[in-house]
Amino acid sequence: MSEVSCCIAGGGPAGMMLGLLLARQGVDVIVLEKHADFFRDFRGDTVHPSTLRLLDELKLAREFLRLPHQEVTTLGVTTDQGTYVLADFGRLPGPYPFLTLVPQWDFLDFLASEARRLPCFELRMGADVTGLLHAAGEVQGVTYRTPDGGEHEVRARVTVAADGRNSGLRDEAGLRLREFGAPMDVLWFRLPKLPDGGGPPFGGAGRVTRGRLLILLDRGDYWQCAYLVRKGGFGRLQARGMDTFRADLARLLPGMVATLETLKDWDDVRVLTVRVDRLTRWHLPGLLFIGDAAHAMSPIGGVGINLAVQDAVAAARLLAGPLGGGGVPAQTLARVRRRRLLPTVVTQQLQRQIQSRFLSRVLAGTGPVNTPRVLRLLDRHPVLQGLPARVIGIGVLPEHAPPAPSAGVGTRP
Repeated sequence: MSEVSCCIAGGGPAGMMLGLLLARQGVDVIVLEKHADFFRDFRGDTVHPSTLRLLDELKLAREFLRLPHQEVTTLGVTTDQGTYVLADFGRLPGPYPFLTLVPQWDFLDFLASEARRLPCFELRMGADVTGLLHAAGEVQGVTYRTPDGGEHEVRARVTVAADGRNSGLRDEAGLRLREFGAPMDVLWFRLPKLPDGGGPPFGGAGRVTRGRLLILLDRGDYWQCAYLVRKGGFGRLQARGMDTFRADLARLLPGMVATLETLKDWDDVRVLTVRVDRLTRWHLPGLLFIGDAAHAMSPIGGVGINLAVQDAVAAARLLAGPLGGGGVPAQTLARVRRRRLLPTVVTQQLQRQIQSRFLSRVLAGTGPVNTPRVLRLLDRHPVLQGLPARVIGIGVLPEHAPPAPSAGVGTRP
């Protein structure tokens, strides 16, 4: 059995960032990650200016940007009427006026590498959290299982559940979840860049037409693709066959037929079941939920990673002092939700409006897809393109790194 001030279940963006920040403040922390490594494809890969600014405050941005990555300065979409710029990140102030595309496993490996430099930090891979430890009416840690079948315990003053949208700890805690629904699911797949494979015949990152919406992100030597289908529609698509799916894509990518032939079977496609939900309460005595475990976001805007990171920063600022003093009262845990509720609600509300007013009609395929008025307005007045750039790239109530630790605290000599 291990004893620690803070035990974090889940080594995703929220868990790894919280572990790093707490360890910098001299709080002893263990992060438990159920997988043996971070390599899992088709997870959120966009690191936004808000996260880049945070890394800059931690003196880590320059090193992070040495990782292989792509920088996106504008987001655009092509409709049947033309190409329109939705967001121009070049209009944002500061040194990072762009989105960064970097595989999530590289981002997590980077955070883990930096955190391991700190004596207060420990990361246990292959540690599958199986339950909560209770005593005196409080959560006092977790149980976990290792690949060899071993059962272990970690006792902690505070346990943080950062175990994702399918959180097992959330189910065990019995907290109420508000579910808002979504009209679509997303099919993720890659298309290689062949010498004679051509490129997308449209500008921006997305192509919208009647019944179809496709997003292509340039990842250097391949295209990362997201194809939207109606909720639960993947099974119907499979029943129609891979040839039919490739034919659907060819209507949007007429110059990339050879590239589309690289999609051999359904094993090349991953399905993201889109959910939008949030807990009505994010804590129990001794237990806190953050990130997707507290609020699942739609993939619209690619903001999930960055909201999870912002949760972690708020939690670190509020928890580090009490943890250093011995314990964290329930009212302090509740403050994390109060701090992060506004950006969560506002972001989800915007996503739900886009889903209901635009995406539902596109995917229904019952009529022509007209260019939304907001895109036409942004096209006429480019200065306004900075507004959606700020909403996507910075968000509501951006967090700042906790103060730098005192000399010798949380660092190795």
